[in-house]
Amino acid sequence: MTRAAPQPRVLEELPREVRTVEHAWIPMPDGTRLAARLWIPEDAERDPVPAILEYIPYRLRDGTRLRDEMDHGYFAGHGCAGVRVDLRGSGDSEGVLCDEYLEQELADGEAVLAWLAEQPWCNGRVGMIGISWGGFNGLQLAARQPPQLQAVVTVCSTDDRYADDVHYMGGCLLGDNLSWASTMFAYNSTPPDPGVVGDRWRDMWMERLKKSGLWLEAWLRHQHRDGYWKHASVCEDLTDIQCPVLAVSGWADGYSNAVFRLLTGLQVPCKGLIGPWSHRYPHDGIPGPAIDFLHECQRWWDRWLKDEDNGVDHEPALRAWMQDSIEPFTAYADRPGRWVAEDGWPSDRIRLHEYTLGAARLLPEGQDPAPPDAESRRVSSPLSLGLFAGKWCSYSGAPDLPGDQRQEDGGALVFDTPALPERLEILGGAEVELEVVCDRPVAMLAARLSDLAPDGTATRVTYGLRNLTHRDSHEHPEPLPAGEPVRIRMKLNDVAHAFPAGHRIRLALSTSYFPLAWPAPEPVSMAVSPTRSRLVLPVRPPRDTDASLRPLGEPTVAPHAASTPLETGRNAWLVHRDLARDVSTLEVVKDEGRTRLDEIGTEVGRDTREWYSHQANDPLTARGEVRAERTFRRDGWAVRTVTRTILTCDARHFRVRAELDAYEDSTRVWCRSWDRWIPRDLV
Repeated sequence: MTRAAPQPRVLEELPREVRTVEHAWIPMPDGTRLAARLWIPEDAERDPVPAILEYIPYRLRDGTRLRDEMDHGYFAGHGCAGVRVDLRGSGDSEGVLCDEYLEQELADGEAVLAWLAEQPWCNGRVGMIGISWGGFNGLQLAARQPPQLQAVVTVCSTDDRYADDVHYMGGCLLGDNLSWASTMFAYNSTPPDPGVVGDRWRDMWMERLKKSGLWLEAWLRHQHRDGYWKHASVCEDLTDIQCPVLAVSGWADGYSNAVFRLLTGLQVPCKGLIGPWSHRYPHDGIPGPAIDFLHECQRWWDRWLKDEDNGVDHEPALRAWMQDSIEPFTAYADRPGRWVAEDGWPSDRIRLHEYTLGAARLLPEGQDPAPPDAESRRVSSPLSLGLFAGKWCSYSGAPDLPGDQRQEDGGALVFDTPALPERLEILGGAEVELEVVCDRPVAMLAARLSDLAPDGTATRVTYGLRNLTHRDSHEHPEPLPAGEPVRIRMKLNDVAHAFPAGHRIRLALSTSYFPLAWPAPEPVSMAVSPTRSRLVLPVRPPRDTDASLRPLGEPTVAPHAASTPLETGRNAWLVHRDLARDVSTLEVVKDEGRTRLDEIGTEVGRDTREWYSHQANDPLTARGEVRAERTFRRDGWAVRTVTRTILTCDARHFRVRAELDAYEDSTRVWCRSWDRWIPRDLV
């Protein structure tokens, strides 16, 4: 069952008294001002402290307000000023926000860092923390080497904006690309708060509505790894990052792979921490167990911003939650397991175990090869395969994890090991190497690794996607030679999982995975040559020292102001099957209800609905729709925005239709619609 977020212990008394600055303006070189909220130790002007910056577009005044108080109040109470800044054009900041991670955003970030270092309460040293967007731009600003930025905590982020982000995976267009574009469409439609910006709020609002644009169109016009995505992808040269990095994620999140790449590629002090969590800070982590993450961050700041010799740099390079086997379900309160550690990454302790593909079997190395009748197995998956895949990036406020994989495996090629004679633990990225023959020039492949219990239930452990036209390059894809064999090598998402004795390991291969990934333009038939294909698992031998790792503690936070629930929300994932018309639909409900932020008196409401559908096995009937409503009300000020985005396709194009309506009281004050056709380019 789903559950509410865990409630960390509130520290009513902190080591240092804290004063809060509700609103401050930070001037940019061009005269634009960014809105900030500050938490400063009371004695900081006599004894200056480092500053910790979180720099995101999610409305500090009434969006992340309570979370900011818990996090940045904690840092201030432990001797670091907490600073929360809205990006240009978001929240109460001036200007217009036109896309993710633009040069303007990063230049503004450098100006913010310089401003912080000059404040009388700051000692000139700054750290950055952020989850998702804030994790991205922490790394991106570090790569620009501003002298003030001396440590980063990046959570649920990536170093590669094309190959490992919400837009494309393995060259496949993700359903979350539409979902995320629609989320930002809704955010960008909202006004600043008149209580902060005064009577200018309407003019600022109209400017945003007119100029922010339709981001989904831009993202769809860059279907390959071109300069658009290379910009701000720090993987282009990780040596640009010259300050220590703590990289954090969760196995249920979409961004765990980046932790391993940063550990491998950075040439500065770097530690990795991966728990069972979804897209959340680990002190708010679901699935649990949550940890005392703010304490871990403070240890990082103390070491690298205060030069305290607290042993952080002598701890293992990687701490990871080794997940025990569990029955498949779409939302877990907790994942059983234990913490394990590796002193370096890549770890020389990891052993690669190879399995060849037989006739529906995974054959461990050393067993007899597959018989001749296993030379070719063919699959053409139904479009309905993927309805139970869950979300690319789980938020665990809803049943968005993959369910029992038996519901998906009927439309896939499956290969199972014999029952395992003993427990087998993996840590890292499994790889699949295949020889395939396809009958169409554009095809995709989804590979899933599952834990198969003796009763037949199948829990997905990890998966990977590949647009097969990207088999050699994301930058220069090439059509498949129809009817000719090609070699495919695909890494699955990194994971830590323990398969019990008596269970089996299943590899499932399919030619569709909608709506997690958009389907190829034509139904595809794919033949797999088992004897020329293999699965490689990164097997981790247990070690006794795991039992003596330093505990990560129960979560603690600083106090936060009160809020009052006014309307209860609802989260749901619903699968509809219209058998008369052969239409399958996944409906996602994310109604966050309505809440009053008592300290400022603002009532905030958020409601988002998503629908993904297709008819029969026709990929040209694939359709995604997202509708989002945002409401704000206080003392006679009442605004509401409604956004709607629809993505469809034909064989040669994607079609994006969008609508934006803005209301003041009950009067519609702005409306606009878009209708764009975008050529498909081997997607």
